[in-house]
Amino acid sequence: MTFLTRAAAVAALLLVSQFALAEDRPIPVLTGRVVDETGSLTAGQKSSLEAKLQEFEQHKGSQIAVLITGTTFPEPIESYSIRVAEGWKIGRKGVNDGIVVVIAKSDRAMRLEVGYGLEGAIPDAMARRLIQEVFIPGFSKGDFYEGLDAGIDRLIKVI
Repeated sequence: MTFLTRAAAVAALLLVSQFALAEDRPIPVLTGRVVDETGSLTAGQKSSLEAKLQEFEQHKGSQIAVLITGTTFPEPIESYSIRVAEGWKIGRKGVNDGIVVVIAKSDRAMRLEVGYGLEGAIPDAMARRLIQEVFIPGFSKGDFYEGLDAGIDRLIKVI
C-alpha cells in the first residue's frame, strides 16, 4: 500500500468514525404550540399563530404544533420529525390526530409529520403539495410568518 493510499484510508476511517460518534440532536422542550429556536418570528407573529392553533384545537380537537429549528444534522428531517412527534405527543391519545410542522431553516427542509388519525385527510402526497404550493412561497420570500400562516390556514381547512 502506498503512502497516499494509506493516508486516504486513514482519512476515510476518521470521517466514518466522526459520523458514528455524532449524536442525534436533542428534541426541544414543547413550550407552546409554536417553538421557534431561530427567532424567525416576532413575538406578535408567534402569538397570532398560537391563538389560531389554540382556537382550532378547541373547535376540532385535533392539534397542530410548529417547530422552527436551524438544522436537524446529523439526521435527516424525516427521522428527526418523527422523534419530535413522538416526544411531543401531539394529538389526542387514542385518536392520534396531531400534526407537527418541522422547518429546518439552514437545511432548507420542511416536513409535516401527520398522526395516523389524520392520514386519511392529509396523505403524504397532499402533505408534499401543501408544502410546495402553500408553505414554501412565503418562505422563499424570506417571510416565515406568511408561509406558516397560509399553510396552517390550509391545514385547518383540509382537516
